[in-house]
Amino acid sequence: MKNEGTPSVLLIYTGGTIGMIQNRETGALESFKFDKLIENVPELKRFNYKIDSYQFATPIDSSDVEPEMWTKLVHIITENYNKYNGFVILHGTDTMAYTASAISFMLENISKPVILTGSQLPIGMLRTDGKENLITSIEIAAACREDGTPAVPEVCIFFENNLLRGNRTTKINAENFNAFRSYNYPTLATAGINIKYEYDKIATPDKEKTLTPHYCYDTNIIVLTLFPGIQENIIENILHTPGLRAVVLKTYGAGNAPQKPTFIKLLKDAIARGIIIVNVSQCLTGMVRMRLYETGLRLLDAGVISGYDSTIECLLTKLMFLMGKYQSPEEIAEKMKTPLAGEFTKE
Repeated sequence: MKNEGTPSVLLIYTGGTIGMIQNRETGALESFKFDKLIENVPELKRFNYKIDSYQFATPIDSSDVEPEMWTKLVHIITENYNKYNGFVILHGTDTMAYTASAISFMLENISKPVILTGSQLPIGMLRTDGKENLITSIEIAAACREDGTPAVPEVCIFFENNLLRGNRTTKINAENFNAFRSYNYPTLATAGINIKYEYDKIATPDKEKTLTPHYCYDTNIIVLTLFPGIQENIIENILHTPGLRAVVLKTYGAGNAPQKPTFIKLLKDAIARGIIIVNVSQCLTGMVRMRLYETGLRLLDAGVISGYDSTIECLLTKLMFLMGKYQSPEEIAEKMKTPLAGEFTKE
């Protein structure tokens, strides 16, 4: 779909630091009304865009985000999809990477920009990073290529001058403005004097397919982090958790784990019961390569699936999405091996 006439952007305010103000009595940060946020960014009036807004009735702190909010966002975007050229979601930073990953799967065949952003300091503070993040996110959401199609037709996070693929991103800093990083996939755009887009890295939507929203999810999943000395009885208890359907196994290096026969048997037995186990490295950079060392090959032989170079946020939300959509462990396992929204690089 080409941009025609005045670009239009829907600004969705969910909550987070960007929309907070300091309580004069307690010093604590509290949410305030969205219209106050707009008052603090008068620069928005200088855009030659149609900017509408949607505010959650009760702003949600990032640490309180649940999958129900993801379905709400998908509903909002789907219901307004044909009215706007792009969407900007204001979101708390702590779980922003989870939300970006989740909706990248739930908005199947998206062909318009959905940009998540926020700030480390409230927008009313003098040194806030919120203004620049918001203004640039809106500009990116409205941007188009020479042929009139959206510049960035995918779900992204914009923070501190960098536009990153949403499902490749993780929060790495709680104190500085450069809060997010994409370790295993390049930056999609950089905002300096001009915004430089890396079009060869940006997703190309299939023009023959239309947006297909999804609203189902299943959270019967757990993250199991290996460490030297971890007790096998604890692993056994975790793998026998009632209702458990999937495990994200955080291993060492290139996807390596202990070779103890009893440990491998625990994994094999769990997989035989229909539990999906996905291998992800504890390292932030690099890829799981289970054929590289015998310690990884044992996991592969047991039926453990590679998480390749995915982030932990991506693997968790992708599994939730697939488990909500499919019942068969075999079908879910097969889909985990296939990139659905550019979320990993295959070997």
